[in-house]
Amino acid sequence: MGALGSAAVLLPLERLATAAAPARMAASNLPRPFTIPFTLPPVARPSRWDPDSDTDHYAMDMVQVNQSILPGYTTAIWAYQDHYGNLNPTIDVAQGRQVRVQQCNQLPNHPQLGYAPSTSVHLHGSASLPQYDGYAGDVTSPGNWKDYYYPDFQDARTLWYHDHGAHHTASNVFMGLAAMYRIFDPLEQSLPIPHGRYDVPLIVRDAMFDTSGQLLYNDHDHSGVYGDVILVNGKPWPVMKVERRKYRFRILNASVSRSYRWQLDSGQPLTVIGTDGGLCPAPVPVNQFRHGVAERYEVIIDFARYPIGRRVVLKNLSNKNNIDFANTNKVMAFDVVAEATSQEGNSIPSELNPGNDTMNLTEAMSTQSRRFDLVRTHGRWTINGKTWQDIIDSDFRWVAANPKPNAIEVWEFRNLSGGWNHPLHVHLIDFKILDRNGKPPLPHERGPKDVAYIGENESVRVIAKFKNRVGRYMIHCHNLVHEDHDMMTQFEVGEDGDDPIYGEPTHPLPATPV
Repeated sequence: MGALGSAAVLLPLERLATAAAPARMAASNLPRPFTIPFTLPPVARPSRWDPDSDTDHYAMDMVQVNQSILPGYTTAIWAYQDHYGNLNPTIDVAQGRQVRVQQCNQLPNHPQLGYAPSTSVHLHGSASLPQYDGYAGDVTSPGNWKDYYYPDFQDARTLWYHDHGAHHTASNVFMGLAAMYRIFDPLEQSLPIPHGRYDVPLIVRDAMFDTSGQLLYNDHDHSGVYGDVILVNGKPWPVMKVERRKYRFRILNASVSRSYRWQLDSGQPLTVIGTDGGLCPAPVPVNQFRHGVAERYEVIIDFARYPIGRRVVLKNLSNKNNIDFANTNKVMAFDVVAEATSQEGNSIPSELNPGNDTMNLTEAMSTQSRRFDLVRTHGRWTINGKTWQDIIDSDFRWVAANPKPNAIEVWEFRNLSGGWNHPLHVHLIDFKILDRNGKPPLPHERGPKDVAYIGENESVRVIAKFKNRVGRYMIHCHNLVHEDHDMMTQFEVGEDGDDPIYGEPTHPLPATPV
């Protein structure tokens, strides 16, 4: 142990890299921005679909595949692959239909770090039962499978599913285990906002590659992973052809650590219509806004403002404590190529979802206030002085809070050390941001949320109702390196909820057909 050094002994041996990092690819070998066409992620197809039942069944394999991401190179990635071969497909579901996903772990050892990747699939934004929530201790080892059931009773929203395996979440997600999931409801579908081909997923992440074109993982002393290539739906700095009309973009920050600050190079506004938990009460036009890891924002861009032939660039102005590179200040481009071929869904109404239950909560309704301090101590990231290792040592029983079912509480998250930002995610619930440093929430975050950007020296208060479920759920920093080292704790709603680890068993492959 002494040979490992004093810092290393703070972490379990399974979490240490076992190989020296190879050299980073030279910037001159990376593609020039806006030379690669934009593509949409595929849409998952159920392996079994019965219109007379209330459940869609999907079969997913977690696999390693080779893909062409950088021109001239082939890169090994990890992906969720559906029954028809679609990689990291978007799952679309109508409100009220349940989804069953059979997840089969067929992954090899990590190609750079060498570990065997146990996985836990989290549907981020879903009020799932504890045993289907992707609890960090509920892992599926390679060669095994597990069923996940999702209720889909919540308002229309943009969710995403990604890995949540204890102590390897950052590297598993960096390898590619992340995809979008969308719930549609009658209210959202009735609004004259863009739908169909004008409702566009943008899964944004950064990546770094070694000289052979393989993904290069470096967590900078457990502070964060930052790449020099920006990928949108898996393509580096793509260019999208658009018509002269409004488009709705569902922007998911699927990076491991990087936060963004969006702005159009034209100076025209982006209109925020939705946040993590669905539609805002009303649209909010902004000139720029910051976007933390795991947050989802739905924005409308009106390309009718531009003539045919104009190129519009989505820029990234960045934020404190990112590691930036030559072209991380740009994300993608839009080329205006034609007049609108349809005027349907080409409006922004003055009201979107003013009846949202979460956004109608008031501080006067609260019966309990709690505080959570986010601090780095002795090389580990803590919440109120506790780490996930403390939860493990308690046999997963210790909880930081125990709200009663349907209780309404105010929680304050404080990041007073100033060294990093923390995108803090609370599982199970949607919350409303009451204030930031005693001032009103920023304009773009005035919608239902499940991730709060806790910036350097910021204090954020939120209010939530702990409804729908009882049981234990996680709170953690969604800078996934911080989560892995060990900024995660848990709370329990009520008593005697389903066990998040043993409530649904894993099984050895081969899987039972769904």
